[in-house]
Amino acid sequence: MKHFRNKQGFYQHISSPGRVLVIIATLVLVSGCSTVGYYSQIVSGHMKIVLGKRSLADVASDENIDESLKHRLTVAQKARQFGIKELGLPNNESYTSFYDTGKRFVTWNVVAAGEFSFVPRTWCFPIAGCVSYRGYYSEKSAQEYADNLAAEEGLDVAVNGATAYSTLGWFKDPLLNTMLERSDPSIASLLFHELAHQQLYVGDDSTFNESYASFVEKVGLNQWRQNEAIVNPQPDSELVNVELEARKKRREQFIALLSTVRSDLETLYELEIDDENKREQKKQRFAQMRADYAELKRSWDDYEGYDHWFSTEINNARLVSVSTYNEYIPAFEVMFDQSGGSLAQFYQTAKEVAELPAEERTAIMQDLLSQSSQTSVVSQ
Repeated sequence: MKHFRNKQGFYQHISSPGRVLVIIATLVLVSGCSTVGYYSQIVSGHMKIVLGKRSLADVASDENIDESLKHRLTVAQKARQFGIKELGLPNNESYTSFYDTGKRFVTWNVVAAGEFSFVPRTWCFPIAGCVSYRGYYSEKSAQEYADNLAAEEGLDVAVNGATAYSTLGWFKDPLLNTMLERSDPSIASLLFHELAHQQLYVGDDSTFNESYASFVEKVGLNQWRQNEAIVNPQPDSELVNVELEARKKRREQFIALLSTVRSDLETLYELEIDDENKREQKKQRFAQMRADYAELKRSWDDYEGYDHWFSTEINNARLVSVSTYNEYIPAFEVMFDQSGGSLAQFYQTAKEVAELPAEERTAIMQDLLSQSSQTSVVSQ
């Protein structure tokens, strides 16, 4: 997901179109000609959304909008209010309008890593800082850039479609059709994730940002489900909860599979053997990974939800894409527990850690991960 860092001061008082002009001026001043085209597609892509979004009242009164979409917009509004009142997430005008992209994804992000490395390639921008992905509003452009990286630099690459992104307060982000093509609980969890980005964002640390938002999403969804069971009980709520728990377990097993493979490959990449040998063993490990996934599927009664992930080439960049959103979740779980289960205290602690120099922040997160591992061993 693409992010624009929130700037204090006069930028906050400029209208959305005016902010775009400020962004253009800034980018042109600091960028070479080769990158102006890239920034232009960011600005033009977002301007299309800014100028094309509709108020929710307008959508609600539109007879041409189907009732299913109206229902999902209502769910999103309920989730937004829940996030503000119960989770302490930002109360602003984001997600109070709607835009139909006409596509399955709003952007496509390029992720890259070395052939024998899980250190992601980063791209640095005047506004967003350094991030471990490069976003495009065109899938074709994203794929072309990824192909060039693979051909010219020998990198492992992945192109991932994104259903949402946050401008972190620069703009009044609308709800997108791409955000709503999912179940009611998934709509709520996505809203919590995106609002969490608006609450806390660290320049140059994608793993911290995405794992933080994913953890807030996880806590928020648990509280949302408990609240819905009380205020809006459904006859089939027990069956829904069973399915949600099964989905959660499948997700955990999927992440565990990827983590094991990554750990094995990290060990391989450190060996003092020739590249061809490493390349062959890497290929074999990914082949074993597919076989392990097939076993998982059988234990899931052939649930096919992760088939799409395995349908294309698996490489280091694909694993990096997943770990960015999940690597620090266990660390944030420990931080939350140490905050007494108080979201307000958790937010304050996370903010204090976020403000530390990068090396200190990483050391703290690694220590929390270590504590999480120790807790897991004891609980077993």
